[in-house]
Amino acid sequence: VSIAVVITHKVSLSRLCTRGHLQRLVDALHPAPRGRAPRPRRDRVVVIGAGMGGLAAALRLAADGCEVTVLERAAHLGGKARTIEVGGRAVDAGPTVFTMRWVFDDLFAAAGTALDDHLALTPATVLARHAWPDGTRFDLFADLERTADGIRAFAGAAEAERYRAFARQTERAYAVFRESFIEGARPGPLDVVARIGLRGLPALIAARPSANMFRAIADTLQDDRLRQLFARYATYCGSSPYQAPATLMLIAHVEQEGVWLAKGGMGALANAISDLAAKKGATFSYDSHVEQILTNGRRAAGVRISDHDRMTRDIAADVVVYNGDVHAIAAGMVETAGRKAPVDPPRGARSQSAVTWTQRIARTDFDLSVHNVFFSNDYESEFEATFKDGKAPTAPTTYVFAPDRLSPDDNETTERLFCLINAPPHHERAEFGEKEIGQCRENMIKQLSACGLKITTSPETVTATGPAEFSNRFPGSKGALYGMATHGWQASFLRPGVRTKTPGLYLAGGGVHPGPGVPMATLSGRAAAAAIRADHALI
Repeated sequence: VSIAVVITHKVSLSRLCTRGHLQRLVDALHPAPRGRAPRPRRDRVVVIGAGMGGLAAALRLAADGCEVTVLERAAHLGGKARTIEVGGRAVDAGPTVFTMRWVFDDLFAAAGTALDDHLALTPATVLARHAWPDGTRFDLFADLERTADGIRAFAGAAEAERYRAFARQTERAYAVFRESFIEGARPGPLDVVARIGLRGLPALIAARPSANMFRAIADTLQDDRLRQLFARYATYCGSSPYQAPATLMLIAHVEQEGVWLAKGGMGALANAISDLAAKKGATFSYDSHVEQILTNGRRAAGVRISDHDRMTRDIAADVVVYNGDVHAIAAGMVETAGRKAPVDPPRGARSQSAVTWTQRIARTDFDLSVHNVFFSNDYESEFEATFKDGKAPTAPTTYVFAPDRLSPDDNETTERLFCLINAPPHHERAEFGEKEIGQCRENMIKQLSACGLKITTSPETVTATGPAEFSNRFPGSKGALYGMATHGWQASFLRPGVRTKTPGLYLAGGGVHPGPGVPMATLSGRAAAAAIRADHALI
């Protein structure tokens, strides 16, 4: 009878292996008594952490009918996508770049709505403005031809043609790895090759997955400033372009596809996802510190939490999603009863941390764009300082986010800035107290001044955050903001996937596949929800 039903309704084996189809099959064979509807099971899911990965998983699972509880140790959601109030106005103090819009369009569509109905987005025409100590400046545009024209004036016609070749390379690399790696469940190298197939092998070889990123860029572009500009994309993964694989060049194409500015900042994106999840039935609890993930035999069974008064209580669950640094799991956060930890300690070096400043300054005469990068003369020494010496660079390249330049008000005499320099994670060789943070600020201001940006502010309008504070905010991370550094061609394959050795326990966040960054962390949450649906036969 079951085979006949399958054949009659042409249900594939993969679709049959979900609770929805199995339940409908059971209902067909054993209908409920007339007047009484069958009672669906609501799986209890606890999501630890309201970062982008946790929020995405919560939304997908709540939309699937699960009973979802999100526990966040901070007083706000968003994880690293946080905002800080400066002079009475909020400013993004984490990710500021909104890319890979399709990830969020798909996330909202899966919940039965549209992203545009929940968030106002403005496409950026200037992706970033760049400046060097020699006085040169260069704008990277969303329009590739405008960028090429700018390069022609900046570095000559031949370099403009080389840039077009570089853009084609990054586009092909993105096309190769989007479906085979970025959107796929944790793949190994052979899995990527198998998904690409024989026809895609030439494109895979052209992407030079085993080559060094900086060397691959230098093989195409000859202008040292442009090499420096495009090599900077490795820092989006907290990595050194002198050790990262050439595949990270695809980030250049990701930005070329579109950068959007969200009204209300990146925090508005986190709020939009959480609000929709709440409408689907998810509940959120803040200032909730998860002390331990509980098990029942060999399965995850819930969590033990404490509030600000250190009062503890247990919350039962069928599924637990951990949206945090995987080092905390590997170090024994899970009640293992003598068994091995559910996640092996990640291999390789930790990624970079940062020192950041949110501040309100006297409006500067420098023609800032919304996104700006001020480069140093010796780029390689910055990465030697952070990865080899465990120190902040003395002449740091600085990212400056100037949100008030989106709609400038000529009557305003001040403006908000978010400034970021790279720094090593927090460990024995890198002390970052007030003295060190102050020295980093002096170095940053000196470097900005050398590039033409002079900032004037007062201490009461500045909020600084360093590796030690990031370490406290994100347990297990040591302040490394991107998980493990993407160094060497194997690094991307060494990240853990969303499943763990403990049934019922899943991972999400920038430290797991497919990697760091707002859209990638969101994809990890989507992948965790998909794995849970498959493993637990959710409707």
